[in-house]
Amino acid sequence: MFYETSKRDHGLPHDPFKAIVAPRPIGWISSVSADGIPNLAPYSFFNAVSSRPDLVMFVSDGVKDSVTNIRQTGEFVANYVSAEFAAAMNESSIDAPNDVNEFELAGLGREPSRLVAPPRVAGVAAALECRMTQMVEPVDLQGNWVGSVMVIGQVVGVYIDDAMIRDGRFDVGFARHVTRMGYRDYHGPEGYFQMQRPRWQDDNPSK
Repeated sequence: MFYETSKRDHGLPHDPFKAIVAPRPIGWISSVSADGIPNLAPYSFFNAVSSRPDLVMFVSDGVKDSVTNIRQTGEFVANYVSAEFAAAMNESSIDAPNDVNEFELAGLGREPSRLVAPPRVAGVAAALECRMTQMVEPVDLQGNWVGSVMVIGQVVGVYIDDAMIRDGRFDVGFARHVTRMGYRDYHGPEGYFQMQRPRWQDDNPSK
């Protein structure tokens, strides 16, 4: 089959684009608002873009709390998603109001970072402490902003759980990483699995 993306005439029940561009590492981004409210949210458009210096990026579909916080403070942490954190990571993706602390909502602890204000998730295999270098608003072929925001940050500090270092290397297999696939699909050390993203309104119908 072939389809033109401008027409969206693929005839499939769901857009296959994200399933084709997969697997993708998950940027589990912690940030803090100017008022000191912690925020935690996963982003599946996440990757490294440079190693000299170390730069990472994530893309937010719309101006969400992470983007707002980083605009205010210039700092964030990218937390490593291991299999044991998959459910909590998914829970933190909920579309909660901006005064809700997703750490508490997902039952997660916090550990202080060394060089930036946002904390890391307690117990993660690794975390990248970052300072923002750019925010980019991608445009389409007509030069129109597509509504997403790319945040690029320089990694200024790296935390690694000592147990994850084996033979002088960060042992990815032992860290049991989880990646994002298309649709509701993920991939972890046990293979493929699915998770449904929670919705705030489902659990808080009167709020």
